[in-house]
Amino acid sequence: MEDFPFGPEPSVFKVAGKMFAISLLDERPLAVSLKCDPELSVSLRASYPAIRPGYHLNKRHWNTVTIDGSLSERMVLEMIEDSYDLVVKSLTRAQRTALGA
Repeated sequence: MEDFPFGPEPSVFKVAGKMFAISLLDERPLAVSLKCDPELSVSLRASYPAIRPGYHLNKRHWNTVTIDGSLSERMVLEMIEDSYDLVVKSLTRAQRTALGA
């Protein structure tokens, strides 16, 4: 679900009311902030200049990913899925059941 809790520009994508992605969809190059496992975050940031600590977010748990062509589409989609899955994993059993997860 897309929401706008921070004003009209940043699109916030949520599952069960919890954020898993944030983006200014009109910006170029496009950038998206995604939740990430803290240990994996460090590795990704060291390996890819397009991945940096989450902008205005908890830098331990969030990365901001610039979609500038330097990362494969598959990698970006996997990071989005991983972000979604991390949030779903943190939900209560009842919430996960309601989602069909």
